[in-house]
This record gives sequence, C-alpha cells and structure tokens, in this order.
Amino acid sequence: MTGLILENVEKHYGSACAVTDVNLHLPEGKLVCFLGPSGCGKTTLLRMIAGLETLTGGEIRLDGEDIGNTPAHLRNFGMVFQSLALFPHMTVGENIAYPLKLRGVSKADQQARVVELLELIQLQQMIDRPVAKLSGGQRQRVAIARAIANHPKILLLDEPLSALDAKLRESMQVEIRQLQQRLNITTIMVTHDQREAMTMADIVVVLGEHKVQQVGTPIEIYRHPANEFVADFIGSGNIFPATALGNGKVSLPGGDALQVPICTSIAAGEKVKMLIRPEDLQLSAPQATAGNRLLGKVTFVRDIGATIETTVECSGVSFTALSTPCQGFGLSVGHPVSVTLPVEACRVLGA
Repeated sequence: MTGLILENVEKHYGSACAVTDVNLHLPEGKLVCFLGPSGCGKTTLLRMIAGLETLTGGEIRLDGEDIGNTPAHLRNFGMVFQSLALFPHMTVGENIAYPLKLRGVSKADQQARVVELLELIQLQQMIDRPVAKLSGGQRQRVAIARAIANHPKILLLDEPLSALDAKLRESMQVEIRQLQQRLNITTIMVTHDQREAMTMADIVVVLGEHKVQQVGTPIEIYRHPANEFVADFIGSGNIFPATALGNGKVSLPGGDALQVPICTSIAAGEKVKMLIRPEDLQLSAPQATAGNRLLGKVTFVRDIGATIETTVECSGVSFTALSTPCQGFGLSVGHPVSVTLPVEACRVLGA
C-alpha cells in the first residue's frame, strides 16, 4: 500500500505515555494536520515519523517499506522546526544550499536549485541577504525552501507559524497551502490552532489524551465529531445534557423535548450529550413553543463586528447563538426570544 502507514505506534518515556495505539494511513500528495491541545503527543508523533525519536512499539511504513529503524538522515524527509533553525551567519542562498552541500551536490547544481527555489517562494532578489535581516514571513519561506531543496518524499512542519502575528500567520497559511499543492508533496503539519488546520488540511488527525480521537476531512471533523472531546475542541459548540426518549427524541433538563436524528445505539432513558453549533441556532421574536422551537431569555450579548454572539437561557440550558448584524433584531439582556434548533443540526454525541 502506498503512502505513509503508522500501525500500533506508541511512545513511552519510562512510565509516562506520550502516544499510544496510533493507526493511520496518510495518502500521497495530501496535507495532513496533527491537531490537538498541548501535551497530547502531536510533536512526539511527528518526530517519530522524522526519525528523531525511537518507537516504543509499532511500525512506520512508507510505500510498503518499514522505516521505523531507518536513521533520520536516510529517510529523505524535509523538516521545518518551530524555531525555523536557520543559520544566522549565512545568507539566504547559503541557507537553502546547505543540505545540498552536505550531499555533495556540485556548486553549479546547488546554485541552479537555489535560484529555482527562490523563484518558487518569490524571494529572487534576496539570495545574498543575511537571514537576520529578513521579516518573519520571509524567514518562514526560506526555511521551507531549505526543507524541500533535496526533493524530500515528505515535508514535516512542526508548528511553523506559531511565532508570527495573526495577520501574517493567516497569509502564510494560504502561501504554504498553495505551495504544497503546486509541489504535490505529502505534508504533515503539527498545530494546536484549529482554524489553521481547518483552513489548510486535506485530512485532520485530532489527537487528545495521547491517542487519535478522530481522522477525517475538516468538514467531517466539524460537522460529525466522533465524541465530546472532538466536539469541544473543534470550533465553538453548544454541548448540553439530555435524556433519550426514543424514536429520535430527547428531553432537556427543563423538560422540553427535542426532535433529533435517530441514533439506534442509544436506548430510551439513557443520559446523553448533545451538540449544536452556534451558527445553526435560529433566533426570532418570541413565539409559542412548537417542535424544536423553545422560549428563552437573553442573558448576554457580545457584538464583535462581523458577528454577534447571543447567550440565551432556555429549558435549563445556556445556548450561544451566532448571527450577523443584518440578521439581528436589536436583542439585549433580559429580552425574551425564541430559539429554534434545526433537527438536522443536532448531534447526539453518545451516552
């Protein structure tokens, strides 16, 4: 089977578990994001793929070949570290040429490859500039150019944008994604930023509690989270308790019933957790309760320009709804309001 395969991979430091029971198939040419909170094992997993950490157990295979014990310098992987690790005493061109020099590539071929890469990252005029005199975004591009100089099979990025300011970070997300698509190079990126993963990735691997919680496309992860951990970590969501009534209905703590997609694995009487995203809630002027329309009271309003967050208490649950200014109708704290929860937007997360 082609691509990168991790089978039963685990890493322990003494009695401490870093990652456990990781099974993944990462196809060629895709950008994969390892996403999760600090300490969940994302970077450890990336370093095992790179060959910078030994495996405690399991196998890592690339295109059918076991590379678990192959030294890092023989794997032909490019890596960009969080610190970038550029050489400050070298110029831009010398930094990019360095891995080629280590492999004994001729000076003429080094120069040709450096020029080619500088054109790719649009820094053609900076070949002789010291890296210390580059901006954060320019240094980032140089680090990526150096990582791909040797035509690596896989590009590994360890939180490469964490040191950039918010605006530059967003522009670099687009640049890296476009570069990856042009090169069609398999890329694995570690991030704790869910927006970054949702923006850039073909495949998101959500890690938590030292293991894989869910694997899927960004929209699958967001719309169909596998469990409460994923639902809570990805995006903002209203997660609330309910009791299964059977036949696709649940009751809220305040007694109101909701129609939800039928979940055959949940028996009547079981306590469950529900999810609905803030943008799926519909607010309107007070109306009689019917179906999935509940009556509530506004407890908090936050206008953040492009969107308005409104918190509403109804049937024993505090819901947050997200709307745009043109959808609003002058709600303020204390006002009664009707809240509609569309059936198809309700998710049963499990007992």
